[in-house]
Amino acid sequence: MQEKNQNTVKEGSVLWQPSPERKATSNIANYIEWLSRTRNLNFEGYIDLWNWSVDDIDAFWESLWSYFKITYSHTYSHVIDNSKMPNTNWFQGAKLNYAEQSLKLNTDNTAIISKSEIRNISKISHRELTQRVGSFSDGLRKLGVKKGDRVCAVMPNIPEAIIGFLATASIGAIWSACSPEFGINSIIDRFQQIEPKILITVDGYRFGGKDFDKTSDIKDLSNTIKSLDTTIVLPYLSTKPNLDINKYIIWDEVESETHDPIFEQVPFSHPLWILYSSGTTGLPKPIVHSHGGIIIEHMKVLSLHLDLKQADNFFWFTTTGWMMWNLLIGGLLIGSTLVLYDGDPAYPNLDTLWKFAEDTGTTYFGTSAPFIQSCMKANLNPSKHFNTSLIKGLGSTGSPLSPEGFKWVYDNVNETLLLGSFSGGTDLCTGFVGPIPLLPITAGEIQCRCLGAKVEAYDPSGKSLLNEVGELVIEKPMPSMPTNFWNDLGNKRYHQSYFDLYPQTWRHGDWIKITDRGTCIIYGRSDSTLNRGGIRMGTSEFYRIIDSIKEIDDSLIIDLPTNNEESQLILFIAVASKLGMTSDLDDKIKTQIRSNLSPRHVPNQIIRVESIPKTLNGKKLEIPVKKILSGTPVHEALNIESVSNPDSLKLFVNFSKKQANRTED
Repeated sequence: MQEKNQNTVKEGSVLWQPSPERKATSNIANYIEWLSRTRNLNFEGYIDLWNWSVDDIDAFWESLWSYFKITYSHTYSHVIDNSKMPNTNWFQGAKLNYAEQSLKLNTDNTAIISKSEIRNISKISHRELTQRVGSFSDGLRKLGVKKGDRVCAVMPNIPEAIIGFLATASIGAIWSACSPEFGINSIIDRFQQIEPKILITVDGYRFGGKDFDKTSDIKDLSNTIKSLDTTIVLPYLSTKPNLDINKYIIWDEVESETHDPIFEQVPFSHPLWILYSSGTTGLPKPIVHSHGGIIIEHMKVLSLHLDLKQADNFFWFTTTGWMMWNLLIGGLLIGSTLVLYDGDPAYPNLDTLWKFAEDTGTTYFGTSAPFIQSCMKANLNPSKHFNTSLIKGLGSTGSPLSPEGFKWVYDNVNETLLLGSFSGGTDLCTGFVGPIPLLPITAGEIQCRCLGAKVEAYDPSGKSLLNEVGELVIEKPMPSMPTNFWNDLGNKRYHQSYFDLYPQTWRHGDWIKITDRGTCIIYGRSDSTLNRGGIRMGTSEFYRIIDSIKEIDDSLIIDLPTNNEESQLILFIAVASKLGMTSDLDDKIKTQIRSNLSPRHVPNQIIRVESIPKTLNGKKLEIPVKKILSGTPVHEALNIESVSNPDSLKLFVNFSKKQANRTED
């Protein structure tokens, strides 16, 4: 592939067309043919298929149950008993187990390829994975774990995390995980709510070439979470960690005896795991997903939308504290080989993951939009230095990917791959707008609304919009919607989170535009919208412009209300070097915004900062920072334990005080 200039590209420009062969060999084409053959259903194209999937949700979800040959011990009496949210019950009477579905391929083919900054590349077969899950689940049972108990984990993205999860699920116990880089109070805030019986953890980890000992955190967790019976410690950073805690056991002692897995049969709606919201404004919400809902949703989205097959090596850069880990391990449901990496993706440089993809034969490369933007700014050309020809799909999520980011992928990675810009959330543990191998890919746009996801853009009155930006809602229930929040009496927090604005309609909290071509554009959080002279705009449109300026590493845009005046638009930037300290950069920013957005959206102030405040999962803290700038004390604006770089907040607090003094003067 020849290196190309990173020119700007117009939003909506066609960058990729599926070849006839790509369409014909896709999983979605096979599903459409199966519907014709077994259900006598025929569709003119993807939009027609999508309309059927959201109009006849009973028939659609039942078809997936049959098409994917979901393993069960008891069948269901009916698919859905109430199409009105949020009290929807799915596949009542069915009994199954997520771990059993994941371990169907008891063969010598590779199930997991993994590497970390501590360990070299290693492989585990499906047969070995099944045996290790059986052994570990037997060890958990001997420790008293039974159906419904909570098993929590502070684990990096390594095979033992997957073994621990599948062993927990096989028992019918409930999994919940945090990544080791989470602060101790962040972990306590999450796990204390669910009263776990067992803690699984590592003694430490390595990131960016630096070692981080976690033994003192293990002691604090063991002493603070009173419900814990036993702590299981995996020596990861050292072979013999120095542990000063009661009631702990080393991993190998739990996995010591050979034992075939026993799969506890549970109802479709039985809790599988508990994920957490970011917790920026209070205790993180403990979000419960079900065995059956996750099985059927993840098989749908991974097979039909990402086009994963058994022969694929499926990689997504993630930690165990992000929902993409939960989606990644869903590759086992398809029979794909999981590819895991634990470490800093930019250490020692941004080539690290591209080399890793080459070394592991990765065929699906999952990452985040900020990583792509970083590679683009660094003028990387992975295809020039590494063999990227095997990458048939590339997934991008976490934040909207700019049109220039789309173009960079096709110019510098592989011009034949399916670029899957993907948006959803922890709440449903999936993406509801994403890729499909039947349609063209256009710059800056997500290809489609996913099957079974009745996504619409609403105006304030609840009217659906087309070709206009509106509130992202989901009008029909989906099986992977949370069954509940843990310990949420009367489902009060659950209702407040999703159903407070439009009754019986899921409000997700993002701005979206759905075009008349069926494509989608996400504009950021709806509660951080910018309003200048009556023109509303999502923050992602600003970031697209700012991200294209090489002197800027990161940015945050805040629309700050003022007394009796038009709001102040303040742009905070973290600059890449001393080049970014000049006033010329300010002029460059203003010119770019004036010409690409509008004169009304030129910032009133441009402020340089060392870093932009972010959540533990790397998302910008737009709303809490806006509250701080408006004078709200930090402890009221956010939960400091949810911030990955809390020192970054000091500048914003000081800026707020200066603004207040000016107002008084």
